[in-house]
Amino acid sequence: MLVTFISECEKKALSRTRRVLDAFANRIGNNTWQTPITEEGLDAVKRLLRKTASKNTAVSCHQLKSRIRIELLWVVGNRNKFNNEGFVAVNYTEADKFIGEIDMSEIYANTKKQPLDQHLFVVGVVAKEIMKTFCTDNQLQKAALSAGFWHDIGKLEMHFQDWLNKELKKKNLIAELPENGVHIENGKFSWEKYPTHNEVSTLIYELLADDSSLGEGEKKAVKHAIYWHHAKPIRKSEISSLNQVSEKLRDNDLKELLTKSKIIMISVDNLMSEYFDEKIIKTKSTSNYENEIDGIKLPEYKIYETSERIDKYQKQIKKNAKENLIRTAVISADRIVSALSCDELKSYIDDKKLEDFANKQLIQERGLNQHIKACLGGFEAKYPDSERNKRQTKAAYDLAGKEKNIAVLSGPAGCGKTKIALEWALKTSAKQIIWVCPRVAICQSLFNDLSSEAYLPNAIIEIHTGEFKFTNKKSEPPESEYFSGDIVLTTIDQIINSITTHRNISTLTRFMNATVVFDEFHEYIPMAGFNILFAELIECKKLQQSEEAMPNTLLVSATPNYYFVKDFLGIVTEDIIGIDSFNDKSYQIEFVDYDEAIKDETNPSYKKVDKNTFVISNTATTAQKSFIENQKNENSLLTHARFTPDDRKDIFAKVFESFSEDGIHKFDILRSGPVIQAALNISCKNMISEVDIAENILQRLGRLNRFAKYDMATLTIAVTDGIKNGIQTGKSAKFLGRNRQLKSVKVWYEFLSNKLENNKNITINNLYKWYQEFYEDTACLATIKQDFIALLKDSVHVICKNIFEPKRLKLSKNSTIKLKKYSLRGDSRFVQMAVYDVENRKVLDEYLPEAITLGVNEISNYDEDESALKFMGKKHHNIKVDDNQKYGVTETTRLKTRLYLKNSRDPETPIYVSYTPNDLDIVKTEASDEAIYYLKGINQAIGVMSISKLQDNE
Repeated sequence: MLVTFISECEKKALSRTRRVLDAFANRIGNNTWQTPITEEGLDAVKRLLRKTASKNTAVSCHQLKSRIRIELLWVVGNRNKFNNEGFVAVNYTEADKFIGEIDMSEIYANTKKQPLDQHLFVVGVVAKEIMKTFCTDNQLQKAALSAGFWHDIGKLEMHFQDWLNKELKKKNLIAELPENGVHIENGKFSWEKYPTHNEVSTLIYELLADDSSLGEGEKKAVKHAIYWHHAKPIRKSEISSLNQVSEKLRDNDLKELLTKSKIIMISVDNLMSEYFDEKIIKTKSTSNYENEIDGIKLPEYKIYETSERIDKYQKQIKKNAKENLIRTAVISADRIVSALSCDELKSYIDDKKLEDFANKQLIQERGLNQHIKACLGGFEAKYPDSERNKRQTKAAYDLAGKEKNIAVLSGPAGCGKTKIALEWALKTSAKQIIWVCPRVAICQSLFNDLSSEAYLPNAIIEIHTGEFKFTNKKSEPPESEYFSGDIVLTTIDQIINSITTHRNISTLTRFMNATVVFDEFHEYIPMAGFNILFAELIECKKLQQSEEAMPNTLLVSATPNYYFVKDFLGIVTEDIIGIDSFNDKSYQIEFVDYDEAIKDETNPSYKKVDKNTFVISNTATTAQKSFIENQKNENSLLTHARFTPDDRKDIFAKVFESFSEDGIHKFDILRSGPVIQAALNISCKNMISEVDIAENILQRLGRLNRFAKYDMATLTIAVTDGIKNGIQTGKSAKFLGRNRQLKSVKVWYEFLSNKLENNKNITINNLYKWYQEFYEDTACLATIKQDFIALLKDSVHVICKNIFEPKRLKLSKNSTIKLKKYSLRGDSRFVQMAVYDVENRKVLDEYLPEAITLGVNEISNYDEDESALKFMGKKHHNIKVDDNQKYGVTETTRLKTRLYLKNSRDPETPIYVSYTPNDLDIVKTEASDEAIYYLKGINQAIGVMSISKLQDNE
């Protein structure tokens, strides 16, 4: 080919490029070269020019196609030295090259010196490529592109550019950009006086962008992504409208900013034209911008409103799901693009390899399928030609059909749901599985199973919860390797954090690019806030599906709650695949009436029981009290959620050691709260349970004769008059009423009682058939819907109260990790407490080795006159005098309990909910009547309980 090189280099770059070009081509002018050359030779010229390139380099290369046609091949260096065709402009305006008095090449996006126009272009393209992996909707992909193009246009604002240029002059410039981006953070600058660059970007987009090809919903999502691609700074006076943003900029600044923005966006569109041969960015003229933005609010992070109609919630969920994905695509693109050097950025543009760059961020196959094949082969070798293997394989095959959207596996306890899920993942070509569980205990149980020789001993199994972060290959991995295992076992909290915070946004990217299994998903249904946000996550994965794609999301539960799955999540019956139980043993189920106020042999939770029995209560407190009552006379274990992490881990191991399939039965009886009812691979011969919703009763039944070792197993269900009558009298009925489950429990009790009248001995499959019939009963469904609508209303309240906008906190180097101010699981604080010896009925002179967490309502005793918190407010400053400075207590603030509450998000300054006798002697006082202690039993810890509840038991 015949090529011509044109050089517009300056200073030292002039001599460096001449040496390169002189070596390959003939000089036909002072700044022009021409030569015939091969493609390999041309690539060599381009590489050498890049190697020596600086900000003063500018070389264009053209191919002579014919006597009358010349084609621009590439430009190395400053593109602004040439026009769109790569020629040197003879007649040009200052606006082609300058914005005001600023050279366009010196307007940067960050401290990596990425030119702003290039940064905006690349983030837009990469965001669109990421969005392609998230969904098949072309409009949403275009929205991600637009949001990327406009996301940082506010960085043109003069204060940002002045600050950035000062930063660039520093000798010790930080090489890596912070996760939350580059913001003005120091000097006299105050967010009270100035808007953030994302607030300015939102204003500019509103005034200039002409996204007429997008629908109104997509335009709103673009604004949402632009505004929320960074967390908000904390201000005394919030900025909530575009008018407020404009006022802080002042009129003259905004007029100039809009002019600059138009020119930058022209440059971005030119890059689009050079890269894709199309121009798509349209801007509009604005003269009276005050009227155009009057009354327009900045986008709210999440909007939910209560309703009596399910479809209203579904519409809000879909809107929020789309905004989740677009925002995530833009933030993810912004972070990975900002990590590039300016030369790397330019190289990806010049080489047209932005798509390759985006795809490098996706999950790569590392051998998971081979590990699963080996696992399945092991089961086949151990049980050749077994009916069980065949039926499990058929279920996996049915779940993996291309026509499936979100697949649902409904199977009784012990049918091998874990194995079926793995085989489904193999059939859908999973590269990585993120296995989402409702509780840490389920993660631990699955970790034990999947790491065992029978399953995937050679794969990397990672557990990632707030409490545990390790793999089966090593202890805690570095933060950069989180969520990188072949299978990642995590809790719903970690995934929901990705759509309710800014810091954890990368988790949603991994979630969308992985195969996802939601285990025991039915537990989210009665959890306020979680049910709606779980539905958002499901909607996100729905958007990812197409007719050609294999399903990559599986919901697993023995009790899927068909109303929730079909009517709320919108999953069709054909996508729900069931499998019968392989356990054909008989079960005897009976209801027993009792008075919960009496704690003797007439109360099923307290009475003496036979060996190999589980006693399951609806609350930890009931389980604790029944254990205390019987600990002297039985060889039992107690488990619930109110232990220290070390005790919980130790007790969890003992439960498995004693009650697993090959358990040694060191203990005869297990007393527990609801924590053991789902996904734990343990079993007993007899079970006593408080009555509960259908899902919880059947889940508990899954721990009864799980391994089919006994011809007959018995389940006793305790029920009070309040529950039978559906009225909130008594603690049990009030507890269910507060959780919006009392009506559903009543109709389930009535339904099951009727079925049991003529069926004393039944099988697991009988029960699950009845469970399906229960959700087909019109009267039962009407009642279930009432409770569920009430739950959704509670969820909206919880989300509106606790899901606040992501805020940008500037922590010092010595800052410790603190509890979030608001949480879906409740408002908790770090607490410290004394240890109480139950056997000898005395408080010991020792505290827990480290602070644990409790809910604020319990600490404050629901704002009653007497509480552990108010006692601390009156006494702590004298008991622990050395703590006063640490807590920030002075003479005027020592009685202000809210100060203690505020500081107790930090484990270094916990609330003292009880004191040791020695400490109380200092102030010559008795302990609070509402003191909360850590109870120590005869053979094991009993956990957290208030002295008032303990005395009530005595």
